Amino acid sequence: MPYPIHRPRRLRQSPAVRRLVRETHLVPSQLVLPLFVREGLTEPLPVSSMPGVVQHSLDSLRRAVTDAAAAGLGGVMLFGVPAVRDAVGSGADDPRGILNVATAAVAQEVGDALVVQTDLCLDEFTDHGHCGVLDARGRVDNDATLERYAAMGLAQARAGSAMLGLSGMMDGQVAHVREALDAEGFSDTLLLAYSAKYAGAFYGPFREAVDSQLTGDRRTYQLDAGNGREGVREALLDVEEGADVVMVKPALPYLDVLAEVRASVGVPVWAYQVSGEYAMVEAAAAHGWIDRRGAALESLIAIRRAGADAILTYWALEAARWLRDDL
Repeated sequence: MPYPIHRPRRLRQSPAVRRLVRETHLVPSQLVLPLFVREGLTEPLPVSSMPGVVQHSLDSLRRAVTDAAAAGLGGVMLFGVPAVRDAVGSGADDPRGILNVATAAVAQEVGDALVVQTDLCLDEFTDHGHCGVLDARGRVDNDATLERYAAMGLAQARAGSAMLGLSGMMDGQVAHVREALDAEGFSDTLLLAYSAKYAGAFYGPFREAVDSQLTGDRRTYQLDAGNGREGVREALLDVEEGADVVMVKPALPYLDVLAEVRASVGVPVWAYQVSGEYAMVEAAAAHGWIDRRGAALESLIAIRRAGADAILTYWALEAARWLRDDL
């Protein structure tokens, strides 16, 4: 038999060669760490379904963001867990509300070293757990919710948030919040649109982390799992409305959507590796069924390879250390 003419294995023969020819790279500055801060805590409170993740006190949050800056992460995304909720999420735009107080503290601590980002959604602040206000029939009222988002966005910008994460999936949310910000002089505040945010089964641990009060589901405003083109359409609409960055969420189950969005828009595209993705690996690793570090890094590389310019992941701090160790 003749010897092979083509020998692709030559490019895999050593760690040095593999590093040199790697097509997709992951660095700490491409990672964003989601963080939860709960009103009234004096010590961090572990989230049972997400090993290693906690609800922070204000003091522990300051330490966490300092660690994130030292690790070279790109940013942090803050989520607030209030002590009191109501039908319209009043705590969301209260300057004394936990998320706005935490944002001011974090911006003062690391605002020059990290992009301080805040979740702009009402679900953590409403007593029904939906991402908007409800009408008389118990349905999420899109346009009434936009007014709440504008107020929330202004409160977060005043607190020092550099980037607002519009995660509620209301029609017209980007344009409405952008208009409100610009009218008040916050034209430099960035908008991250959760454009292709899918309803599904991967959010369970997150709902523990924010003590969600949700009854029912969010399928009337989040995307159906079978619809890829719709995710691209949503991203295009958000860019048209003024989004600076668009998001696909969850990440691994929607890599095809992520790739299509990346090919369709000219702004940065991010992905959120959600709580269920994290919890599955953590659970399998705890049983010895999977290599934790290897699976985590491989999943992050897959998300980058599909087109994400940055990734929200609960492994951000650890991944930054692993990446430094691998140099």
